[in-house]
Amino acid sequence: MTLSGVKIIELPKILDPRGNLSFIEEHNHIPFKIERTYWIYDVPGGQKRGGHAFKEQQELVVALSGSFDVIIHDGKAEKRFHLNRSYVGLYIPNGLWRQMDNFSTNSVVLVLSSTVFDEADYIRDYNQFIKEANP
Repeated sequence: MTLSGVKIIELPKILDPRGNLSFIEEHNHIPFKIERTYWIYDVPGGQKRGGHAFKEQQELVVALSGSFDVIIHDGKAEKRFHLNRSYVGLYIPNGLWRQMDNFSTNSVVLVLSSTVFDEADYIRDYNQFIKEANP
């Protein structure tokens, strides 16, 4: 997989003086069925999250609160995305290394996943990922 598959998806935004609302619909805003949802929060200053690739899993990553960076690597090139709006998601196809850093205070990361948790789907060793990405 190449970095060209990674894309920013602007989600619907319904403006209301009482507070705005955004939503995500599977197979409409994202190209997969949602099998799992999880969130990351209370990340201590200077810490990183992620640091792995998935063989099958696709994801949509949204900054529900605060901001953070997502660094995507395809085995040859790397690209950094800064997420700081709750109506913007980053679509990450399978086969790409991902890591998150630069978390602001009280940031909340929402991740929508195309698969249920399966440890066998993870590639946690960066050198193994590079070998598989560059056969």
